[in-house]
Amino acid sequence: MRKTIFPRLGMLAILLACTIYGYTQASMVPAFITDSLDTYVERALKDWQIPGVAVCVVKDGKVVVMKGYGVQEAGTNNKVDTNTLFMIGSNSKAFTATALTMLDADKKLSLDDHVQKWLPDFKLYDPWVAKEANIRDLLCHRLGFETFQGDFMYFDSDLTLQEVREKFGKVKPEYSFRSKWGYTNAAFMTAGEIIPKASGKTWAEFLRERIFTPLNMTHTLALSKEILTASNKASAHTVDKGVLKKIPYGNIDNMAPAGAISSSVSDMSHWLLMLLNNGKYHDKQVVSPGAIGQTRLPHSILGNGGHMFNKAHFSLYGLGWFLEEYSGRKFVGHTGGVNGFVTSVAMVPEEKLGIIVFTNTDANNFYEALRYEIMDAYLGLPYRNYSNVYLGFSKGQEKQTADWLKKKQDTIATKPATGLALTAYAGDYAHEVYGKMSIKPENGKLVARFEHHKGRYATLEPLGGNRFLATYSEALYGIKEWPFTVDKGKVKSVTVTMADFVEFTPYEFYKK
Repeated sequence: MRKTIFPRLGMLAILLACTIYGYTQASMVPAFITDSLDTYVERALKDWQIPGVAVCVVKDGKVVVMKGYGVQEAGTNNKVDTNTLFMIGSNSKAFTATALTMLDADKKLSLDDHVQKWLPDFKLYDPWVAKEANIRDLLCHRLGFETFQGDFMYFDSDLTLQEVREKFGKVKPEYSFRSKWGYTNAAFMTAGEIIPKASGKTWAEFLRERIFTPLNMTHTLALSKEILTASNKASAHTVDKGVLKKIPYGNIDNMAPAGAISSSVSDMSHWLLMLLNNGKYHDKQVVSPGAIGQTRLPHSILGNGGHMFNKAHFSLYGLGWFLEEYSGRKFVGHTGGVNGFVTSVAMVPEEKLGIIVFTNTDANNFYEALRYEIMDAYLGLPYRNYSNVYLGFSKGQEKQTADWLKKKQDTIATKPATGLALTAYAGDYAHEVYGKMSIKPENGKLVARFEHHKGRYATLEPLGGNRFLATYSEALYGIKEWPFTVDKGKVKSVTVTMADFVEFTPYEFYKK
């Protein structure tokens, strides 16, 4: 699963010619929406190699624009429409958090309850932390884990939900409890497991009965496996070395409360209309104002916040939502990503403004660019052409990666000597939490295969000494340099890394 957490592009002093957004007199809808949106998105489809995009804007209790662009699958003529399903990834987290704040409002539980009150078998690396952690800690990423820690192990694996919970309890956090924010998908999975204990309904059943059905979200699916049989759905795509490719849907039901939902912009508009109307939808109180308010209370500090054009005084995390200051207003939103999709859901509650952007590739920043473009239009801020700015930054990153890879491939072409015979690196390895990995010769190269990811492998090519270039079978996981540790002429271990997009934390696999 690709997880997006509002990437800060770190671009300072960017000077662009700026024009002020205009508004149409009759409806007070920004001219960007009425005159430029279609052209802007159609251009982005080509610039970013995105097969399809779906967009929705709600303002003052009404849908201003809702539209699909492009196609569901590259190379076909099946158009994206407002009911086309996209996997929304971590935008699922707000649903999980809201479900728990609803149960808190119903007096079925307290958000301050210790997790072990509801899940007595809940374990963490430090037993004291497991005992002290409460439901809020799960929902605001403050258990002490590094961002994405453990995700390589959990997602797209053959692990059951219970097995994920067991492994989660053995992972050593990078930080001390509540000392630092770190985005933790397994914490949301755990939070979702509390729902059946308090309500008698599974996470998926609770969402369907208490949120999806009352909001008339008739197309929305709680589990990733359900999209496989849906008819009107976007296919998953990635860009591998500049080439757009269709890829399989992510299998993430063992982590469902963290990111398994699929939805359409039509259904998600109902979600935003309710959230921006104090929990009411068509005069029916679906979620109490107090439950919504709980999700927007700051719980964790991320930093100073802001992005390339907007200076902010804070960047925080509530319960399932990022919270920022944006041009003097409170911004509430999240991004989401899973294999082949990146999405954005954003609100400026003071303006009763909500924005949804869905895309069916996992290799673009357009979903964020369009969000900011629309927000700026409504807030009367200068036009920035975020898509071009983000694209320039993305191209720069791609060039850096390509240059790095070329140097590595040039080294490989010289057939550098390895520290030991190739056969010495082959064998069975194990990580204390993940489990087994094997490295064996296949077609003249060493290939690493992973116990819990049957279809995933990495091909290893010598870089000289005890270093190898590892190319994963799935582009999402990247191409990384793996160093082997050798002691007294024998291989001791190998440090396994993957794309930062997946996980930052390295895994040390020891040779048996």
